[in-house]
Amino acid sequence: MLAEIITIGDEILIGQIVDTNSAWLGTELSKIGISVKQITSVSDDKQHILEALALAEKRADIIIMTGGLGPTKDDITKHTLCEYFKTSLIVNDAVLQNITSFFAKRNRPMLEVNNKQAEVLANCEILFNNHGTAPGMWIKHNNKVFISMPGVPFEMKGIMMDFGLDKLKRTFKLPFIYHRTILTQGLGESFLADKIKDWEDGLIAKEIKLAYLPSPGMVKLRLTAKGSDKQKIKTTVDAEADELYKLINEYIYGEEELGKTPPTFQSIVGEALTKHNKTISVAESCTGGYISHLITSIAGSSAYYKGSVVAYENEIKIAELNVNPETLKTYGAVSVECAKEMASGILKKFDTDYAIATTGIAGPTGETPDKPIGTVCIAVATKIEVTAQKFIFGTNRVRNIQMAADMALNMLNKAIK
Repeated sequence: MLAEIITIGDEILIGQIVDTNSAWLGTELSKIGISVKQITSVSDDKQHILEALALAEKRADIIIMTGGLGPTKDDITKHTLCEYFKTSLIVNDAVLQNITSFFAKRNRPMLEVNNKQAEVLANCEILFNNHGTAPGMWIKHNNKVFISMPGVPFEMKGIMMDFGLDKLKRTFKLPFIYHRTILTQGLGESFLADKIKDWEDGLIAKEIKLAYLPSPGMVKLRLTAKGSDKQKIKTTVDAEADELYKLINEYIYGEEELGKTPPTFQSIVGEALTKHNKTISVAESCTGGYISHLITSIAGSSAYYKGSVVAYENEIKIAELNVNPETLKTYGAVSVECAKEMASGILKKFDTDYAIATTGIAGPTGETPDKPIGTVCIAVATKIEVTAQKFIFGTNRVRNIQMAADMALNMLNKAIK
């Protein structure tokens, strides 16, 4: 079962607002077995909307529209839908009563213009809006279902959760769609693909689709299958996920559940430190306190986080972290040797079980012939050993800091494991 989402409004096209409606709808539709074929954003222009509807009707079984249902003159969606479906607007008494009650409960005057929101397509079924004034409309046309809803995310989500999603499940015989998203870090998309190519080739016969979703320093691998036999699909996908773990376990740091906030490195580390009753301290140079910010963004971090030293200047590295001046003279501040001494220094200073340290060139200046922008050295220390790695990330300062922080936290996570 295929759906297409059409978002209507100039404000989306000029970047004045971000279209969060489509992302939410895509997630919720997938949960009930509906695949989104396409997402289209169109301007507040009658001809543009008409063309988008005609194209969507050819591609999809369900067309969901958001936006343009307000009471002002720039909201033209309802009149355009009347032309497309060859119908007219009528005042729906139940909707009018709902709108009147909405204003009365809030002790707000109801203006004449608000009455227009009780006008709906004569051939539609009403999806009542318990969170605002403009109702949703469900229209059957040429064996397709069209749903028109307000663009305000809070209202759109309310209508779909109260009425729309259940009505779709009752109307259509929907398949089961199963996603399993595995989070990896430390290996680029192309290298990852090469490492698992033989395993990936075997997915076709099992009717499993693999998607690569790269972001700075990380790649999500999403396994998707659909059909009528829920248990068989889950068993097949889970078995393949188990095989994937065997192939790239060292690069996997977690999984993401559809529709839920994915785990972060700082939350994973926090859980691990809490579980093992261990503590952490941080020495930062190029990351400037960002790692400490991430760690302390987790509620309850005071149980395992003792503190940090942000040592930008070499003098601070020497005085506060006990870095040997000869190390700086021989290898430089941006070196695995310096990172190791920084980590050891903060571990001893705060008497923690673990410590991480970063030193590097975030950019956009400061490079040397042998140390380009994006060179970062990261160390992890325990009371038994100190390990360090050198990375070359890129030329974007903000991205380099983010990638260095993620890498440091993931290295810590591996050390705890």
